[in-house]
Amino acid sequence: MRHLDTTMNRLNRRDKIKGLAVGAFAGLGTRLASATESEPVRTRKPEPWAPVDVLVCGGGPAGIAAAMMAARSGAKTLLVERYGRLGGMAVQAMVGPLMGNVRSAWVDEILQHIGGRRVDYEFIDLKYADLLQEAGCQILLHAWIAEPLLDGERVIGARLVTKQGPIDVKARVTVDATGDGDVAFAAGAEFDQGRGAGPNWEADGLVQPMTIMFRVAGVKHAETMETNGGRKAYRFPDGRTWNQLTKGANARGELPPTVGMVRTYLSSRDEERVINATQVNRVDGTKVQDLTHAELEGRRQVEPIVAFLRKNAPGFQNAYVSGMPAVIGVRETRRIRGIESLSVEDLIAGKKSPRAVVRGASFPVDIHNPAGIGQAQGVSAAHPLGKDPSVKPYDVPYGCLVPKRVNGLLMAGRCISGTHEAMASYRVQVIAMATGIAAGTAAAEASRENVEPRDVKVSQVQSVVFEKA
Repeated sequence: MRHLDTTMNRLNRRDKIKGLAVGAFAGLGTRLASATESEPVRTRKPEPWAPVDVLVCGGGPAGIAAAMMAARSGAKTLLVERYGRLGGMAVQAMVGPLMGNVRSAWVDEILQHIGGRRVDYEFIDLKYADLLQEAGCQILLHAWIAEPLLDGERVIGARLVTKQGPIDVKARVTVDATGDGDVAFAAGAEFDQGRGAGPNWEADGLVQPMTIMFRVAGVKHAETMETNGGRKAYRFPDGRTWNQLTKGANARGELPPTVGMVRTYLSSRDEERVINATQVNRVDGTKVQDLTHAELEGRRQVEPIVAFLRKNAPGFQNAYVSGMPAVIGVRETRRIRGIESLSVEDLIAGKKSPRAVVRGASFPVDIHNPAGIGQAQGVSAAHPLGKDPSVKPYDVPYGCLVPKRVNGLLMAGRCISGTHEAMASYRVQVIAMATGIAAGTAAAEASRENVEPRDVKVSQVQSVVFEKA
């Protein structure tokens, strides 16, 4: 009985305490609800940052090149990057090797410093940081661009979101190297997104699909064949081609339904390969729900692709996943309308411009199918220019970097002004880097001369960007 009484007393005490706790939380909830209804929301005042001459938003190849050139030109420069590492898609999404060609000694210098086009994903960010710090550029990681600071239609800096609260950075000139044109968009710049009407589709606005690239190790180098984009039917030692392997796997249902090509690239390690195969269609990289879906779906496609490699590809029998990216690779979002623009006809003609700030840009019109199976679509078989038209080295004129309406702002990277088809060429990292070199040089010049970027003397920019050409 004594034991039962003791137990009952414990239960009674526990229930009493539980009741008090529930009542306390209920009261707290009431007080919080009341406070929410009766009191204004209190936000921390933005912390001011020391004003700079040039603010570069985005730490990918375009932003790094822009910040380096602005700082080397004598401008007080700050580069802001939302992630914890520099390098953009090459680091965050394992997009490599670095593709595209330009005629630029500045680009050659950067590529030489980071170890070439076949990058070491683990250390390339530090090599980029060395370049920037040697130039005297400030770097701020883990800082998101919340919104531009505006004076009418002029961008005068940006508000950052950080762990310590909001930070306001004022700048004479801002460079949007976010890839998505986030700063220009928020400032009210006109933009285009997706494909317009074509011979085989309506003006549906669809963009190129997103891709999770990943690495596999345990590969026997002597037995493999690199696809290098899969444009040529190279043969494995046993006579088969990659196209034969993938078509057979598609027919047997061994690959995800949107995967039409498995591309392999050499990494910086002998027994490791970078795989470009996953494909998520009908998603918009400016919408957070689409990004969430794409991240999950892209990762789900990795396992069956690895199983396909082990079963079918010589040299991959013992392959295993050795690296997964932090984020999915995004090929296409906003294209900010500039005072000049590039068309696919310009690329095919190898058009030259007296206002060129990038020369010798070259990469195929590489449109990954926005709607169906298959990765490389080209323009289209029915397009007047033909499927996969030959691109001659072309110029990027300065006006592609200058938004039509917004002042105090320059663009660099894939968000510069051009058509859907043209962007499919200039979106790659080496060409993006060259646009960054031009934007950073022009930003420093605009700051020094106290003029709007659109009023910068193009000849002055050319004298710097082509100084070593």
